Order: sequence, then structure tokens, then C-alpha cells
Amino acid sequence: MAIITFINNGQEETGKTLSLVAIATNMAIEDNNRILIVSTTSKRDKIRDCFFGVDETKKVKMGLFSDNKKRIDNENGIEGIAKIVRSNKLTPEIITNYTRVIFKDRLEVILGTEKKFTEDDEITEEDIEEEYFNLINVANMYYDKVFVDLDDNLSEETREKICKISNLIIVSTSQNLTSLEKLKKEKETNEILKSPKSLILIGRYDRYSKYNTKNITRYLEEKNQVLTVPYNTLYFEASNESSVPDLFLRFRRLNDPFDRNTMFIDEVKRTSENIKYRLQELQARI
Repeated sequence: MAIITFINNGQEETGKTLSLVAIATNMAIEDNNRILIVSTTSKRDKIRDCFFGVDETKKVKMGLFSDNKKRIDNENGIEGIAKIVRSNKLTPEIITNYTRVIFKDRLEVILGTEKKFTEDDEITEEDIEEEYFNLINVANMYYDKVFVDLDDNLSEETREKICKISNLIIVSTSQNLTSLEKLKKEKETNEILKSPKSLILIGRYDRYSKYNTKNITRYLEEKNQVLTVPYNTLYFEASNESSVPDLFLRFRRLNDPFDRNTMFIDEVKRTSENIKYRLQELQARI
């Protein structure tokens, strides 16, 4: 059981969410694990675009692992879970009633809420924020891995609480000098960045940039090579067309080592393996 939380290095767009989706989807397909993705955003949810799109009645295929289909229920998700938590009835098994299935028994999602709350609502936006911590904590009893897309719309106190219970924190940053300089300076004082349970990841990585993994690793004085999720045109398009699961299933059939899509999926696999290795390493220290 492990909580893997993705955070941004500052306010800039780093490809954090798409990196999380790629890694979690790859692990769900390649490993015999049960994985939950938790989105904490209150804005337009990129994770929704990757898997479901805007059509809430769309039927989602279970892909390789099932012949069944599941109709998305608008009332499911974080709002329903928040009500259960506040009534002290949340159990690991109940969480599955409020998830959206991507791959049966492999990958499930809980989206953030984009709802505009009113005084007549049973719960408020503040109530939902308070219950993310409890949801993630309880989900960790049931799922092999809980991936948390930690959004800046949550309060600093809530983000710190979630980071504290996380087994691994993936710090997503951009591939430019300004971001890297900022990250290097923050590493001197930021307890999260100094912690062995944090890993640096470059989202939307360009392998032809002079700021490549070797140079970035050396510049940041990291003991291990920084992680990357490269920019890939097919993946970017799939993330806007709700077809990420199908794309990753197709990528399994790639066998040309010089194909740019092979290079993308290989790097996602390398990053996934490094995450699993660090988790094992940290577990061995306990």
C-alpha cells in the first residue's frame, strides 16, 4: 500500500497531471496492482478529459481486463464520499461505490468537483477539502497504490497534511533554467525537497534540449537521475479526446525501437520502475 502524491514546483504549468495519468495508467496495465487516482482540483479537470470527456453519460470500456461497461453516475465522486465521511461511515470497500472504473480491478478514478456550491447544498467546498485527507488515508487500506494529483486550490494546511501521509512525493518541474534555478534554491530549505521520499520529475520532457536528464541531475545535485515523462503528440491528443486507456493498450504492441512512440512509453516505464524501486527502498528502511 502506498500513497504517491504529485505536486508542482511553484505555480507554473509543468505537465504534472498528464505525467501522473501516464504513470498510473502504465502501472495499471503492466502490474497486477489495484490503483486509484484522486483528483483534488476544483477547476476544469484534466483527468476527466483523459478518461471521460465532457459527456457524463459516456460508456467507458473496461479494455483488456473486462467485457463489461459502466455508465458514469453524476452523483458519484468526491461529493458523495464527503457526505459519507462526515457521517463516519467511510470504509475502504465503500470508496469503490464512488469511483469511476477505467480498467476493472486495476484502475479507478475519483474526480474533483467543478460544482458551484450554494447555501442550499448539504455540503460546501470547504467540507470537501477537509475530507480529502480522510479519503486518501482510508483508500490506502484498500488500494495497492493511491495516486494523488495535489492541486494548488487546496489550502497550504491541507496540502501539507496530505504530503505528510504520502509515501512518495513527485515534484514536477519544467525543463527551463528559471524553474531549475528556483528548484535548486528551494532544495536548500524546503523539507519536502530535502526528504528521501521526494523525486524530481520533468514533465513534457524534450530529449533534444540542452537541459537533458544528465545535465539537470548534475545541476540539481541529485543522487539519482531525475525522472521524465516526454512530450508525445499522440498522448497529448488522447488526453483531450478521452482515449488515454486505448492509446496505452495500443502502445503495448510497439516493437520498433526507433519509433518515437516507443521512446515515449519506454521512458514512462523507466519512470514507473524508478518510483516502484524508491518505494521498496523506503519500505526497507522502516
